[in-house]
Amino acid sequence: MQSDYPLLPPRGPNTGSNNNASMDDDSAAREPIDRLTNAMLGRMSMGLSPAALLLAYLDWIIHLGMAPGKQAQLLQKALRKALRLNMYSMHSLQGESEPCIKPLPQDHRFDHPDWQQWPYNLIYQSFLLNQQWWHNATTGIHGLSRHHENAVSFTARQVLDMFSPSNFPLTNPEIQQTSWQQGGANLLRGWTNWIEDWQRTVLGGKPVGVEQFEVGRTIAVTPGQVVYRNRLIELIQYSPDTLEVHNEPILIVPAWIMKYYILDLSPHNSLVNYLVSQGHTVFMISWHNPSADDRDLGMDDYRRLGIMAALDVIKTITPRQRVHAVGYCLGGTLLTIAAAALVRDGDQRLASMTLLAAQTDFTEAGELMLFIDENQLAFLED
Repeated sequence: MQSDYPLLPPRGPNTGSNNNASMDDDSAAREPIDRLTNAMLGRMSMGLSPAALLLAYLDWIIHLGMAPGKQAQLLQKALRKALRLNMYSMHSLQGESEPCIKPLPQDHRFDHPDWQQWPYNLIYQSFLLNQQWWHNATTGIHGLSRHHENAVSFTARQVLDMFSPSNFPLTNPEIQQTSWQQGGANLLRGWTNWIEDWQRTVLGGKPVGVEQFEVGRTIAVTPGQVVYRNRLIELIQYSPDTLEVHNEPILIVPAWIMKYYILDLSPHNSLVNYLVSQGHTVFMISWHNPSADDRDLGMDDYRRLGIMAALDVIKTITPRQRVHAVGYCLGGTLLTIAAAALVRDGDQRLASMTLLAAQTDFTEAGELMLFIDENQLAFLED
Protein backbone atom coordinates (compact mmCIF):
# COMPACT_ATOMS: atom_id res chain seq x y z
CA MET A 1 0.00 0.00 0.00
CA GLN A 2 1.34 3.39 -0.96
CA SER A 3 1.54 6.01 1.74
CA ASP A 4 0.01 9.43 1.22
CA TYR A 5 2.97 11.06 2.98
CA PRO A 6 6.55 11.07 1.70
CA LEU A 7 9.11 9.37 3.91
CA LEU A 8 11.75 11.97 3.04
CA PRO A 9 11.37 15.61 2.06
CA PRO A 10 11.62 16.20 -1.68
CA ARG A 11 15.03 17.14 -3.01
CA GLY A 12 15.76 19.99 -5.32
CA PRO A 13 15.67 23.76 -5.23
CA ASN A 14 13.20 25.33 -2.85
CA THR A 15 11.20 27.85 -4.80
CA GLY A 16 8.26 28.25 -2.44
CA SER A 17 9.80 29.71 0.73
CA ASN A 18 12.90 31.17 2.30
CA ASN A 19 13.01 28.64 5.17
CA ASN A 20 16.40 27.22 4.17
CA ALA A 21 17.97 30.66 3.93
CA SER A 22 16.51 31.56 7.30
CA MET A 23 17.92 28.40 8.87
CA ASP A 24 21.35 29.14 7.38
CA ASP A 25 21.23 32.65 8.82
CA ASP A 26 20.29 31.26 12.24
CA SER A 27 23.16 28.76 12.13
CA ALA A 28 25.63 31.45 11.13
CA ALA A 29 24.44 33.61 14.02
CA ARG A 30 24.70 30.80 16.57
CA GLU A 31 28.07 29.41 15.52
CA PRO A 32 30.28 32.22 16.93
CA ILE A 33 28.53 31.92 20.31
CA ASP A 34 29.00 28.14 20.36
CA ARG A 35 32.64 28.39 19.35
CA LEU A 36 33.30 31.09 21.96
CA THR A 37 31.73 28.89 24.64
CA ASN A 38 33.92 25.95 23.59
CA ALA A 39 36.98 28.19 23.60
CA MET A 40 36.26 29.37 27.16
CA LEU A 41 35.71 25.80 28.35
CA GLY A 42 38.87 24.72 26.55
CA ARG A 43 40.94 27.26 28.47
CA MET A 44 39.57 25.98 31.77
CA SER A 45 40.07 22.31 30.84
CA MET A 46 43.54 22.90 29.30
CA GLY A 47 42.30 21.85 25.88
CA LEU A 48 40.59 18.62 26.91
CA SER A 49 37.01 18.15 25.76
CA PRO A 50 34.64 17.46 28.70
CA ALA A 51 32.12 16.05 26.22
CA ALA A 52 34.61 13.47 24.94
CA LEU A 53 35.52 12.36 28.47
CA LEU A 54 31.87 12.25 29.52
CA LEU A 55 30.91 10.13 26.51
CA ALA A 56 33.75 7.70 27.26
CA TYR A 57 32.72 7.49 30.92
CA LEU A 58 29.04 6.93 30.09
CA ASP A 59 29.94 4.25 27.55
CA TRP A 60 32.03 2.49 30.20
CA ILE A 61 29.57 2.73 33.10
CA ILE A 62 26.56 1.69 31.00
CA HIS A 63 28.25 -1.37 29.53
CA LEU A 64 29.68 -2.32 32.92
CA GLY A 65 26.17 -2.03 34.38
CA MET A 66 24.91 -4.46 31.72
CA ALA A 67 27.68 -7.00 32.38
CA PRO A 68 26.79 -9.00 35.51
CA GLY A 69 29.50 -11.53 34.70
CA LYS A 70 32.14 -8.80 34.67
CA GLN A 71 30.75 -7.40 37.92
CA ALA A 72 30.99 -10.81 39.56
CA GLN A 73 34.56 -11.16 38.31
CA LEU A 74 35.50 -7.77 39.75
CA LEU A 75 33.94 -8.67 43.10
CA GLN A 76 35.88 -11.92 43.12
CA LYS A 77 39.11 -10.08 42.31
CA ALA A 78 38.48 -7.52 45.05
CA LEU A 79 37.95 -10.25 47.66
CA ARG A 80 40.99 -12.17 46.48
CA LYS A 81 43.20 -9.07 46.58
CA ALA A 82 41.96 -8.20 50.07
CA LEU A 83 42.83 -11.74 51.21
CA ARG A 84 46.29 -11.52 49.65
CA LEU A 85 46.95 -8.18 51.35
CA ASN A 86 45.76 -9.56 54.69
CA MET A 87 48.04 -12.60 54.40
CA TYR A 88 50.96 -10.38 53.42
CA SER A 89 50.28 -8.13 56.40
CA MET A 90 50.47 -11.02 58.84
CA HIS A 91 53.61 -12.50 57.28
CA SER A 92 55.39 -9.13 57.12
CA LEU A 93 54.92 -8.65 60.87
CA GLN A 94 56.85 -11.87 61.44
CA GLY A 95 59.76 -10.80 59.26
CA GLU A 96 60.59 -10.23 55.61
CA SER A 97 57.91 -11.48 53.26
CA GLU A 98 57.64 -11.66 49.49
CA PRO A 99 55.40 -8.81 48.22
CA CYS A 100 52.02 -9.93 46.97
CA ILE A 101 52.35 -7.62 43.96
CA LYS A 102 55.38 -6.04 42.31
CA PRO A 103 55.50 -2.68 40.53
CA LEU A 104 55.83 -2.62 36.77
CA PRO A 105 59.44 -2.58 35.51
CA GLN A 106 59.20 1.10 34.58
CA ASP A 107 57.73 2.10 37.96
CA HIS A 108 60.55 3.17 40.30
CA ARG A 109 58.50 5.03 42.90
CA PHE A 110 58.92 2.30 45.51
CA ASP A 111 62.52 1.23 44.92
CA HIS A 112 63.88 2.65 48.18
CA PRO A 113 64.49 -0.08 50.83
CA ASP A 114 62.39 1.80 53.40
CA TRP A 115 59.27 0.98 51.39
CA GLN A 116 59.70 -2.62 52.58
CA GLN A 117 59.34 -1.57 56.22
CA TRP A 118 56.04 -1.60 58.10
CA PRO A 119 53.65 0.21 57.63
CA TYR A 120 54.89 1.61 54.31
CA ASN A 121 54.98 -1.84 52.74
CA LEU A 122 51.26 -2.24 53.39
CA ILE A 123 50.53 1.24 52.08
CA TYR A 124 52.26 0.81 48.74
CA GLN A 125 51.10 -2.79 48.32
CA SER A 126 47.47 -1.78 48.84
CA PHE A 127 47.95 1.06 46.35
CA LEU A 128 49.32 -1.28 43.66
CA LEU A 129 46.55 -3.82 44.25
CA ASN A 130 43.95 -1.06 44.00
CA GLN A 131 45.56 0.22 40.81
CA GLN A 132 45.51 -3.27 39.32
CA TRP A 133 41.85 -3.73 40.24
CA TRP A 134 40.87 -0.48 38.53
CA HIS A 135 42.75 -1.57 35.43
CA ASN A 136 40.63 -4.74 35.41
CA ALA A 137 37.49 -2.66 35.98
CA THR A 138 38.12 -0.40 32.99
CA THR A 139 39.20 -3.03 30.46
CA GLY A 140 37.74 -6.18 28.95
CA ILE A 141 34.08 -5.05 29.07
CA HIS A 142 31.89 -6.52 26.34
CA GLY A 143 30.45 -3.89 24.00
CA LEU A 144 32.67 -1.04 25.19
CA SER A 145 34.36 0.68 22.25
CA ARG A 146 38.13 0.32 22.10
CA HIS A 147 38.62 4.07 21.97
CA HIS A 148 36.49 4.72 25.05
CA GLU A 149 38.07 1.81 26.91
CA ASN A 150 41.55 3.22 26.36
CA ALA A 151 40.46 6.72 27.37
CA VAL A 152 38.77 5.57 30.58
CA SER A 153 41.64 3.28 31.53
CA PHE A 154 44.19 6.03 30.91
CA THR A 155 42.19 8.60 32.90
CA ALA A 156 41.71 6.20 35.82
CA ARG A 157 45.45 5.52 35.89
CA GLN A 158 46.24 9.24 35.94
CA VAL A 159 43.80 9.91 38.77
CA LEU A 160 45.17 7.02 40.82
CA ASP A 161 48.73 8.21 40.28
CA MET A 162 47.74 11.54 41.80
CA PHE A 163 47.00 9.70 45.05
CA SER A 164 50.13 7.56 45.02
CA PRO A 165 51.61 7.25 48.54
CA SER A 166 54.90 8.49 47.12
CA ASN A 167 53.28 11.92 46.62
CA PHE A 168 52.53 12.61 50.28
CA PRO A 169 55.03 13.22 53.12
CA LEU A 170 53.05 11.20 55.68
CA THR A 171 53.09 8.07 53.52
CA ASN A 172 56.53 8.42 51.91
CA PRO A 173 59.41 7.05 54.04
CA GLU A 174 62.04 8.74 51.88
CA ILE A 175 60.57 12.18 52.57
CA GLN A 176 60.21 11.39 56.26
CA GLN A 177 63.83 10.26 56.51
CA THR A 178 65.08 13.40 54.76
CA SER A 179 62.83 15.59 56.91
CA TRP A 180 64.21 13.97 60.07
CA GLN A 181 67.81 14.44 58.94
CA GLN A 182 67.29 18.09 57.93
CA GLY A 183 64.95 19.06 60.74
CA GLY A 184 62.13 19.83 58.32
CA ALA A 185 64.21 22.30 56.29
CA ASN A 186 63.40 20.37 53.10
CA LEU A 187 59.67 20.89 53.66
CA LEU A 188 60.22 24.60 54.23
CA ARG A 189 62.25 24.84 51.02
CA GLY A 190 59.55 23.00 49.12
CA TRP A 191 56.90 25.37 50.46
CA THR A 192 58.86 28.50 49.53
CA ASN A 193 59.62 27.05 46.08
CA TRP A 194 55.91 26.43 45.53
CA ILE A 195 55.09 29.99 46.58
CA GLU A 196 57.70 31.34 44.17
CA ASP A 197 56.42 29.18 41.30
CA TRP A 198 52.86 30.30 42.01
CA GLN A 199 53.85 33.97 42.06
CA ARG A 200 55.76 33.67 38.79
CA THR A 201 52.77 31.95 37.17
CA VAL A 202 50.29 34.57 38.36
CA LEU A 203 52.53 37.47 37.35
CA GLY A 204 53.37 35.92 33.98
CA GLY A 205 57.04 35.42 34.82
CA LYS A 206 59.38 32.78 33.49
CA PRO A 207 60.03 29.51 35.37
CA VAL A 208 62.81 29.39 37.94
CA GLY A 209 66.21 28.70 36.41
CA VAL A 210 65.44 29.95 32.91
CA GLU A 211 67.76 32.90 33.42
CA GLN A 212 70.69 30.47 33.59
CA PHE A 213 70.21 29.59 29.92
CA GLU A 214 71.38 32.25 27.49
CA VAL A 215 71.47 31.60 23.76
CA GLY A 216 75.03 31.80 22.50
CA ARG A 217 76.57 31.59 25.96
CA THR A 218 75.23 28.55 27.82
CA ILE A 219 73.11 27.00 25.05
CA ALA A 220 73.39 27.06 21.24
CA VAL A 221 77.11 27.78 21.55
CA THR A 222 78.14 26.30 18.18
CA PRO A 223 79.07 29.24 15.89
CA GLY A 224 76.64 29.67 12.99
CA GLN A 225 75.12 32.32 10.77
CA VAL A 226 71.69 32.91 9.28
CA VAL A 227 71.95 32.55 5.50
CA TYR A 228 68.25 32.77 4.60
CA ARG A 229 64.92 33.76 6.10
CA ASN A 230 61.29 33.94 5.01
CA ARG A 231 57.98 34.35 6.84
CA LEU A 232 58.25 30.86 8.32
CA ILE A 233 61.93 29.95 8.85
CA GLU A 234 65.48 31.07 9.29
CA LEU A 235 68.17 28.81 7.86
CA ILE A 236 71.36 28.64 9.93
CA GLN A 237 74.64 27.40 8.48
CA TYR A 238 77.37 25.87 10.64
CA SER A 239 80.76 25.58 8.96
CA PRO A 240 83.07 22.63 9.71
CA ASP A 241 86.08 23.33 11.94
CA THR A 242 88.36 20.72 10.35
CA LEU A 243 90.86 20.89 7.51
CA GLU A 244 89.20 18.03 5.65
CA VAL A 245 85.58 18.77 4.78
CA HIS A 246 82.88 16.39 3.56
CA ASN A 247 81.34 17.47 0.28
CA GLU A 248 77.71 16.64 0.99
CA PRO A 249 75.99 18.90 3.56
CA ILE A 250 73.56 17.92 6.30
CA LEU A 251 70.14 19.55 6.79
CA ILE A 252 68.53 19.20 10.24
CA VAL A 253 64.76 19.71 10.48
CA PRO A 254 63.60 20.06 14.12
CA ALA A 255 59.96 20.16 15.16
CA TRP A 256 58.27 23.55 14.88
CA ILE A 257 57.17 23.26 18.52
CA MET A 258 60.84 23.35 19.59
CA LYS A 259 63.66 25.83 19.39
CA TYR A 260 66.37 25.09 16.83
CA TYR A 261 68.97 24.55 19.55
CA ILE A 262 67.24 21.41 20.81
CA LEU A 263 70.10 19.58 19.05
CA ASP A 264 72.71 22.17 20.07
CA LEU A 265 72.14 22.54 23.81
CA SER A 266 75.74 22.53 25.07
CA PRO A 267 79.13 21.42 23.69
CA HIS A 268 79.17 18.06 25.46
CA ASN A 269 75.76 16.94 24.13
CA SER A 270 75.38 18.94 20.91
CA LEU A 271 74.73 16.99 17.72
CA VAL A 272 75.61 20.07 15.67
CA ASN A 273 78.93 20.54 17.48
CA TYR A 274 79.81 16.89 16.92
CA LEU A 275 79.01 17.03 13.20
CA VAL A 276 81.07 20.15 12.50
CA SER A 277 83.95 18.65 14.49
CA GLN A 278 83.82 15.71 12.07
CA GLY A 279 84.09 17.97 9.01
CA HIS A 280 80.42 18.29 8.05
CA THR A 281 78.69 21.42 6.81
CA VAL A 282 75.43 21.61 8.74
CA PHE A 283 72.27 23.58 8.00
CA MET A 284 69.54 23.93 10.63
CA ILE A 285 65.97 25.15 10.17
CA SER A 286 64.78 27.55 12.87
CA TRP A 287 60.99 27.91 12.78
CA HIS A 288 59.42 31.29 13.51
CA ASN A 289 56.91 31.51 16.34
CA PRO A 290 53.46 31.58 14.71
CA SER A 291 51.19 34.59 15.05
CA ALA A 292 47.62 35.37 14.08
CA ASP A 293 48.87 36.15 10.58
CA ASP A 294 49.84 32.48 10.17
CA ARG A 295 46.45 31.04 11.09
CA ASP A 296 45.75 29.85 7.55
CA LEU A 297 49.07 28.06 7.03
CA GLY A 298 48.87 24.30 6.54
CA MET A 299 51.25 21.36 6.35
CA ASP A 300 52.03 21.98 2.70
CA ASP A 301 53.02 25.56 3.51
CA TYR A 302 55.47 24.22 6.08
CA ARG A 303 56.80 21.81 3.46
CA ARG A 304 57.20 24.49 0.78
CA LEU A 305 58.36 27.43 2.91
CA GLY A 306 60.34 25.21 5.25
CA ILE A 307 62.10 22.17 3.84
CA MET A 308 61.83 22.95 0.13
CA ALA A 309 62.98 26.54 0.61
CA ALA A 310 65.91 25.33 2.70
CA LEU A 311 66.91 22.81 0.03
CA ASP A 312 66.82 25.52 -2.63
CA VAL A 313 69.16 27.72 -0.58
CA ILE A 314 71.51 24.83 0.19
CA LYS A 315 71.68 24.06 -3.53
CA THR A 316 72.96 27.58 -4.22
CA ILE A 317 75.55 27.41 -1.41
CA THR A 318 76.76 23.88 -2.16
CA PRO A 319 75.91 23.30 -5.84
CA ARG A 320 75.85 19.84 -7.37
CA GLN A 321 75.86 18.22 -3.91
CA ARG A 322 73.12 15.99 -2.58
CA VAL A 323 71.88 16.61 0.96
CA HIS A 324 71.72 14.28 3.96
CA ALA A 325 68.51 15.23 5.79
CA VAL A 326 67.87 14.62 9.50
CA GLY A 327 64.38 14.99 10.95
CA TYR A 328 63.64 15.26 14.65
CA CYS A 329 60.18 14.63 16.15
CA LEU A 330 57.47 16.35 14.05
CA GLY A 331 60.25 17.70 11.86
CA GLY A 332 60.92 14.10 10.86
CA THR A 333 57.27 13.61 9.99
CA LEU A 334 57.33 16.71 7.79
CA LEU A 335 60.64 15.62 6.26
CA THR A 336 59.11 12.26 5.32
CA ILE A 337 56.27 14.04 3.52
CA ALA A 338 58.74 16.28 1.70
CA ALA A 339 60.91 13.30 0.73
CA ALA A 340 57.89 11.50 -0.72
CA ALA A 341 57.01 14.60 -2.75
CA LEU A 342 60.60 14.82 -4.02
CA VAL A 343 60.49 11.21 -5.20
CA ARG A 344 57.12 11.82 -6.84
CA ASP A 345 58.56 14.76 -8.78
CA GLY A 346 61.77 12.95 -9.72
CA ASP A 347 63.85 15.30 -7.56
CA GLN A 348 66.97 13.50 -6.30
CA ARG A 349 68.46 16.19 -4.07
CA LEU A 350 68.30 14.00 -0.95
CA ALA A 351 71.17 11.55 -0.51
CA SER A 352 69.78 10.03 2.70
CA MET A 353 67.18 10.60 5.38
CA THR A 354 67.61 9.96 9.11
CA LEU A 355 64.72 10.18 11.57
CA LEU A 356 65.13 10.81 15.31
CA ALA A 357 62.09 10.22 17.54
CA ALA A 358 59.89 10.81 14.49
CA GLN A 359 56.64 9.04 13.67
CA THR A 360 55.54 8.27 10.14
CA ASP A 361 52.75 5.72 10.69
CA PHE A 362 49.95 7.12 12.86
CA THR A 363 47.74 4.04 12.64
CA GLU A 364 48.69 3.15 16.22
CA ALA A 365 50.02 6.42 17.63
CA GLY A 366 49.87 5.27 21.24
CA GLU A 367 48.31 7.37 23.99
CA LEU A 368 48.23 10.36 21.64
CA MET A 369 45.13 8.82 20.02
CA LEU A 370 43.19 8.57 23.30
CA PHE A 371 41.79 12.07 23.00
CA ILE A 372 41.71 12.48 19.23
CA ASP A 373 38.08 12.32 18.13
CA GLU A 374 35.51 14.70 16.66
CA ASN A 375 34.71 16.30 20.03
CA GLN A 376 38.35 16.89 20.87
CA LEU A 377 39.21 18.24 17.42
CA ALA A 378 36.30 20.69 17.56
CA PHE A 379 37.52 21.84 20.96
CA LEU A 380 41.05 22.41 19.68
CA GLU A 381 39.81 24.27 16.61
CA ASP A 382 37.72 26.63 18.75
